[in-house]
Amino acid sequence: MAKEKTKKDIKNKKHFWKDFKAELKKVIWPTPKQLFKNTVAVVFIVIVTSAIVFVLDVAFDALNTYGINRLKSAVTNSTSLNTVEEAEEITEETDVESEEDVTDTEETAE
Repeated sequence: MAKEKTKKDIKNKKHFWKDFKAELKKVIWPTPKQLFKNTVAVVFIVIVTSAIVFVLDVAFDALNTYGINRLKSAVTNSTSLNTVEEAEEITEETDVESEEDVTDTEETAE
């Protein structure tokens, strides 16, 4: 039984290599001139694509630096202004309340 499997394996391996060589003979290989033209085309496309990606990267970075960060600072400043205004209102309210307390104590003292 084991000998039959090994014979089949050897036969299949030989068959594989025969098929492999036959397929390689069917391949139409490019001439050196075609190979050069195709290589130049691929390199050119890669350079153009990388230039486009670089320009987009710089543009989005500039947008991020100047646009979004300024927007964040504007939002932060407006929120801090709101909190400052709220704090001033609170202090004004406490000042008014303390003035009322002072007048109440003066009236009771008299």
